[in-house]
Amino acid sequence: MTQLVILITGATGAIGSALASYYAQPGIYLILQGRNLKALNDLSVACQQLGAEVETVQLDLLDMAGLKKWTNELSAQRLPNLVIANAGINTNNGKKRQGETWDNVEALIDLNIKSTFALVNSLLPAMRQRGHGQIALMSSLAAYYGLPITPSYCASKAAIKSYGEALRGWLAKENIKINVIMPGYIKSDMCSQMPGPKPFLCTPEKAAKIIANGLVKNKARITFPFPLNFGTWILAILPASFSQFILKYIGYGG
Repeated sequence: MTQLVILITGATGAIGSALASYYAQPGIYLILQGRNLKALNDLSVACQQLGAEVETVQLDLLDMAGLKKWTNELSAQRLPNLVIANAGINTNNGKKRQGETWDNVEALIDLNIKSTFALVNSLLPAMRQRGHGQIALMSSLAAYYGLPITPSYCASKAAIKSYGEALRGWLAKENIKINVIMPGYIKSDMCSQMPGPKPFLCTPEKAAKIIANGLVKNKARITFPFPLNFGTWILAILPASFSQFILKYIGYGG
């Protein structure tokens, strides 16, 4: 039986581990990347118990040389059928409105944008040569309109959204599927550290199911939950003064 090879970066995070567990079954070969070795090992054991074969990769994606070496090896030895570029971090202006530190902003840009672009750029040539593949990029509903409390995070997710949409148009004729995942608030440590209200909070398990179903259908944008996805989209098309007023009214004034 031909194995389906699935790569998940940021696999030890809330969504990443839920996706790994969702896909873990006989006939699936999971490649799970993360920085926390213990968490990776624990996740690997759980996924193997569900029937999957598992390979773990402890790697900091900020290490560009290490990332390039790893992806070159993947391209030559075990090119994934599905890549879920899930790794990411957040930063915010702080409880006292002190603003983001440059160190945090730079790390966020390097991980959320630069490492994601590098991952895709490294694996695409082999996928194009093979003639098929699927890459899912983790954006956010925050990509639709910048929230005053998390400016750099919103900007990074908007970059991922635009990048994915552009790639999808470019590669459609080559049987390379590109999908942009745009979740709302997912119950996680990262989410709990964010200031402001968190309406329509979704569990990682529910998010994983929605994402997987959207990938099967090859949706260009996998946005959820409703009606938060509709509301954030509306913010993007309203006049900016209206959108800012709405955000301030509901507690996102920054």
